[in-house]
Amino acid sequence: MTSIELNMVQTAGIGALALMIGMVLTRKVSFLQKFCVPSPVTGGLIFSLIGLAMYAWLHIELSFDRTLQDVFMVAFFTCVGYQCDLKVLKQGGKPLVLMLVLLVLMITLQNLMPWGITKLMHVDPLLGIAAGSVSMTGGHGTAGGFAGILEQMGLQGAGTIGMAAATFGLIAGSMVGGPLANRIIRTKLTQEQMQPQDITIDPAMAGIESDEASPAGRAERMSTNEQEFQQYAKASYWILIAMGGGTLLSWALALTGVTFPTYFGALILAAILRNTIEFIPYKKDGKWTKADKQFDMERITSVGNICLSMFLGMAMISLRLWELASLALPLVVILTAQVIMMVVFVYFLAFPVLGRTYDAAVLCAGLCGFGLGATPNAMANMSAVCYKYHYSPTPFLIVPIIGSMFTDIINTGIISLFLKFL
Repeated sequence: MTSIELNMVQTAGIGALALMIGMVLTRKVSFLQKFCVPSPVTGGLIFSLIGLAMYAWLHIELSFDRTLQDVFMVAFFTCVGYQCDLKVLKQGGKPLVLMLVLLVLMITLQNLMPWGITKLMHVDPLLGIAAGSVSMTGGHGTAGGFAGILEQMGLQGAGTIGMAAATFGLIAGSMVGGPLANRIIRTKLTQEQMQPQDITIDPAMAGIESDEASPAGRAERMSTNEQEFQQYAKASYWILIAMGGGTLLSWALALTGVTFPTYFGALILAAILRNTIEFIPYKKDGKWTKADKQFDMERITSVGNICLSMFLGMAMISLRLWELASLALPLVVILTAQVIMMVVFVYFLAFPVLGRTYDAAVLCAGLCGFGLGATPNAMANMSAVCYKYHYSPTPFLIVPIIGSMFTDIINTGIISLFLKFL
């Protein structure tokens, strides 16, 4: 077997190429659009299949440097931390609280159930963790984030297992959510419950839409190149500050004896900064005010999306697909059980807990989406249901809040507790 090692720059270059190929394919292939498959996953899978062919037929094994991959991963989760704005909690009300309770329970079950299956099948329980909420609720980002930890604990090919499970979850989440919500609506709701609620449009949002509809309105919101540079530069500086300070917080968290991924300290610190600095008053033009505009979340989110795409592209090209052969049966059993459990969880528990209303049915479609796949899957599921019946504003407020603010923090904490007891 011949081994070829690629350095961090070469790895980043191939990862970017895979990302661009994936972007082209996603635009051209309707299947990929329908199931919200990320471009890095599409393009990266092509390169990982090429790597599998080289390994099987040419006896050449490619090795990739993960240095920049880890940097992009930490940067992405730092941006997730900056999205945690506690001021928006009151907008969600009771449904948001109920969804958070369901999220905690769902994540716990996603780890307990596969752990039990691995015990029955006499395989490594770490496989259950890799195919649990790490890759289901967590998706590709969290699967990649925990891959190094699981490999250090003894699970060979943890990254490949996690990415394969996350890809399966993306497709399953999109296939299950809409039909399940449709069945709930058809069998459990009356015509009276199906009536749309009175929707009050925020005057501020209506004004923005009016402005954006006219060329003059759009021109007022356009930035010059220099302004764009300054805004992205400032966003990047805040991300780097949280990443740097997050290493110290990660060191402190490690003293607790609980295993956290490398990004967790930066994620928590970013959330703390977002919810403290904007409340600190400062003097401007002789008057005391608050730094409400300190964080440009649009730019921070954009930088985070770029980092996530690069991280996924680099993670996907380095998949060692041949390592799945010996784990194929246990992995298929666990993933099938995850889908069945999600259907039962949503149909018999989530829908009643959320109030047995039309809003609850739409939220159930979203819960399947990000419980097995990712927030975009959840939004696509809910949009499909609303397109068939009618629009429901509450789910489209709650699901993005949970997906951007809470899922990764709660999921990481629960996974870390499970790893402590293994």
